[in-house]
Amino acid sequence: MANFFTHKFRKKSPLQIIGIIVFGTIAIIGLAILFGFALMWLWNWLMPDIFGLTTITYWQAVGLFILLKILLGGCGGSSGSKKKSSKHSDGTCKNESKTDFSKWKHYDKFWKEEGDAHFKDYLNRLSNPKQDNDQKLELE
Repeated sequence: MANFFTHKFRKKSPLQIIGIIVFGTIAIIGLAILFGFALMWLWNWLMPDIFGLTTITYWQAVGLFILLKILLGGCGGSSGSKKKSSKHSDGTCKNESKTDFSKWKHYDKFWKEEGDAHFKDYLNRLSNPKQDNDQKLELE
């Protein structure tokens, strides 16, 4: 992470760096205030009419949000482990999903060649369950 910041701020003057930090802080605080008001507005608009609950203040909305983040586990990694960045992740999710969906490219060709016949066989088995049971007994 240190390399990222030294690379991004290498050609910036100290005043520009301070300006970026101040602007970022103001933007984060502004978004937090806006989010609190949006949550309060949505609660006061929906919950009293739907569930008969009372309206809430801005600070109650912020507290509710914090409580939900704590209860639902939205505060970061599990059991105190540090979250890995995308650079250092092992990529198991990407590899698993890629192998799972890589076979789907053959689906259209399969359906054109064999799909209709297999579907008709399936419909036959559904309409004649006794015949299907007799075939299974013959195979055993």
